[in-house]
Amino acid sequence: MSTTLGIIEGFYGPVWSWQERKQLVRTLAPHGYGFYLYAPKADAFLRRRWQEPHPQEMAAELSEFGRFCRAQGVRFGVGLSPYEIFNCFDDTARAALAAKLEMLDRTGIDELAILFDDMHADTPDLAETQVDIMHWVRERTQARHLSVCPSYYSDDPVLDRVFGERPTAYLETLGRLLNREIHVFWTGEEVCSREISPGHLKRVSERLGRKPVLWDNYPVNDGDRMSRHLHLRAFTGRSAANGAYLAGHGVNPALQSVLTTIPAITLAESYRQGTEYQYGQAFGHAAKEVLGRELADQLHADLLVLQDAGLERISEEKRQSLIHTYGAYDHPAASEIIRWLRGEYQVTDEMVQTQ
Repeated sequence: MSTTLGIIEGFYGPVWSWQERKQLVRTLAPHGYGFYLYAPKADAFLRRRWQEPHPQEMAAELSEFGRFCRAQGVRFGVGLSPYEIFNCFDDTARAALAAKLEMLDRTGIDELAILFDDMHADTPDLAETQVDIMHWVRERTQARHLSVCPSYYSDDPVLDRVFGERPTAYLETLGRLLNREIHVFWTGEEVCSREISPGHLKRVSERLGRKPVLWDNYPVNDGDRMSRHLHLRAFTGRSAANGAYLAGHGVNPALQSVLTTIPAITLAESYRQGTEYQYGQAFGHAAKEVLGRELADQLHADLLVLQDAGLERISEEKRQSLIHTYGAYDHPAASEIIRWLRGEYQVTDEMVQTQ
């Protein structure tokens, strides 16, 4: 498998513990997952409060996790979202950004991603300004790998509706002016793409003048609507032929750190098996690896309820029955299902608007 797979912890909502992150890396590294980008929307010191230093304890935990990743053969990176910096990249912003870059360098990151996604842009020459910021960062970071998420990271018109209409030729301008060594994230034809095809990625590569890194928004289940469903099924709509047009494939995981490893393993299988890949069979194998046979069979039996029906369409009687069923299993994945059934993973609109 030549495509480098990775985890992009880029979701809204409740945050993982360091132990949950470590267990996820331990599970996925043997399947070819080669990078981990730490960028949870809930870490305010990487987003809305980016100009403030991380508390010392948090910075130390970040450093320790980076060492852990490298020991597992996984490249460790941080995604920094300097909130709306492109609207006013003045001396104050530069000083704050320089201080943040120094702190991240001390942490010992292998990769730095500057994320311009999910912010309102009201500056003329948006692409040119973002390129200037990226080149400024490139001169000051010690990270060996540098990436950027554009403001418009998909063809999806929802981005124009929520964040303002994209400038003419935004992506082409960004790609033309941006240093060739800087990677660019892209989510596909939609923010949460049902299918990502070689034809689409070939076109995006031509527009960018480089192969994109796919930021795949499955099995992520943040947001008010999606967090009411567990995303458990195997990957579909991702041809192994995509690899020829990608510089990497990062998965934005589900809120449930153990359960998310099941679909993540199937993505690795889809690349490995190519045209032989069967998503139902891949789910079965991955679920048994993560959960053991008995719990995997139970999860398979409940897929329609957990993934398709979701919390809104489960009766109170059925919910209590499921809590009782999964309470019989001494496994962290069963605990995640119970917590989800109790509404502990619900992501509100307010969380999305304020994180």
